[in-house]
Amino acid sequence: MTDGQRIEVHPGCEAVVEFDPDLTFKCVDSCTWCCQHGVLLSDPDLVGLAKRANVNEATVDFRGQQAVKREPKDRENDVAPDGAACFFLRDDGLCALHAEHDWKPVRCSVFPLSVELEDDDLHISIREEAHDHCEGLDVSERRVIDHLDDFLPERLWSIANPETAIEP
Repeated sequence: MTDGQRIEVHPGCEAVVEFDPDLTFKCVDSCTWCCQHGVLLSDPDLVGLAKRANVNEATVDFRGQQAVKREPKDRENDVAPDGAACFFLRDDGLCALHAEHDWKPVRCSVFPLSVELEDDDLHISIREEAHDHCEGLDVSERRVIDHLDDFLPERLWSIANPETAIEP
């Protein structure tokens, strides 16, 4: 972890980066760890999702917020220990929203990064669990810090609560 470097990700949208600037990431075919988690949806995400899927079928209320449903999958791979994964995870291990619509919710874009709001600044780090589970870390030449705009869509700054961690 670094001391925190302020970086303009999009015009007028800054983030405080708190991870090693040499860290690399690239999704790898065999890893669907990010798809095994629930995904909280912002209001803009719900609007975007409604243009691409049946929101009533694909979402569930989670502690007063809408989230993409996790559902049991009939397979041994690409699922969490409970046998469930994201509603949109296809049998081929790809995300239906990303593969078919070139779109995904903000919190999916952010993975494997973690976003915390502190003193009105977005602080970006790597999810602690990612070091143990995410197979795409440090396997490529693609430095995360050079591609922050890919991980942090501009609409992240307009979300009332952009944090990726859910308090119990």
